[in-house]
Amino acid sequence: MSPFLQLAISLAVIIIAAKAGGYISYRLGQPSVLGELIAGILLGPSLLNFLHIPILTDGHLATTIHELAEFGVLFLMFIAGLELHLSDLMKSGKIAVLSGTMGVFIPLLLGAGLGMIMAMDTPQAVFMGLVLAATSVSISAQTLMELKVLSSRVGITLLGAAVFDDILVVLGLSIFGSLVISEADASLFSILMIALQMILYLGIGGLLGYFLIPKLTQRIYNQPISQGLIAFTIVVILIYAWTAEILGGMAAITGSFLAGLMFAQSPLKERIERDISPLAYGLFVPIFFINVGLSTNVREIIGPTFWLFIFMTLVAVIGKVLGAGAGALLGGMNKLEALQLGVGMMSRGEVGLIVAAVGVAEGVLPQDTFSAVVGVVIITTLMTPPALRASFRKREKAQPSPGRG
Repeated sequence: MSPFLQLAISLAVIIIAAKAGGYISYRLGQPSVLGELIAGILLGPSLLNFLHIPILTDGHLATTIHELAEFGVLFLMFIAGLELHLSDLMKSGKIAVLSGTMGVFIPLLLGAGLGMIMAMDTPQAVFMGLVLAATSVSISAQTLMELKVLSSRVGITLLGAAVFDDILVVLGLSIFGSLVISEADASLFSILMIALQMILYLGIGGLLGYFLIPKLTQRIYNQPISQGLIAFTIVVILIYAWTAEILGGMAAITGSFLAGLMFAQSPLKERIERDISPLAYGLFVPIFFINVGLSTNVREIIGPTFWLFIFMTLVAVIGKVLGAGAGALLGGMNKLEALQLGVGMMSRGEVGLIVAAVGVAEGVLPQDTFSAVVGVVIITTLMTPPALRASFRKREKAQPSPGRG
């Protein structure tokens, strides 16, 4: 069977499994994303090892699926940005900054402390804290969209805090790389230059998008170009994602989220969402969720690193809920909102894996610790959707019923 046919049948199985898992999860009263994630784990090396069955012989198949999954998370974060109003995001600035900052420093301190208790040397311990400081809200964003609360105060602040979290973690990784990996002096000037690079990207990308994208969108829509609007949208998503990493030194998902915010200013916003959602949710987003499980072997965690995995998971959950939640409280949110925000920041996702992979490549993080990190990413990703749903159910119960005064 040719490599193309192997990819074709693999994608068919992945999409069927994702939709079946999502449907079962929905029928059980949970977000559909939870079922899609579990379906991926069942298909992966933890149980079925789907990508290594005899008929799938293409050595590049897993890589191709992984790259298609990256498109999925870009589209997911674009749609999350498209559902928000820029003015609402700006209003959440104070709480987002406080929550994002404390949501980085508390897990960083707790993770470094755990590393020292586990007899790691100082660089390894600090780097483990940096891994646990990362967050990825793509799972949370999907869950909040399903719950129809993404545009709520908590949802808007969560996305703003995640952007700030991304800036701080990337800045911390750059400083660590200068001090430890390259053994260079991380001067105040170099640190400020890294921060300035990120701020310039967000500022220039935001200004260009705010003033140009709505006008270009309308102009292209009026031209006799076949599917010109959706083609233009996809091109902008990809360019913003590319420039976020290459020019801004940030995660690509931050760029796609920013692109969504810019398109949200267009009067054609609803048309764009209607056109891109079938492509995203019919193909790329299911691949993203299934791929999380395809690249994970749960059995590797149940071994010498089991207790490290358990303690890291506790630190990962407690650190984010306490850190991001405390920042939300200081910013003026009530206790329930602070809890919801902290829970929404728990998932580490691809950002945590990227940071951990850098540590392994540079010899700072041992391979067994990386296996434990993968376990933490999986368990926090699985925990976040049902925990978010439960926390928003508390909000519904706390609100008085209509007609009861």
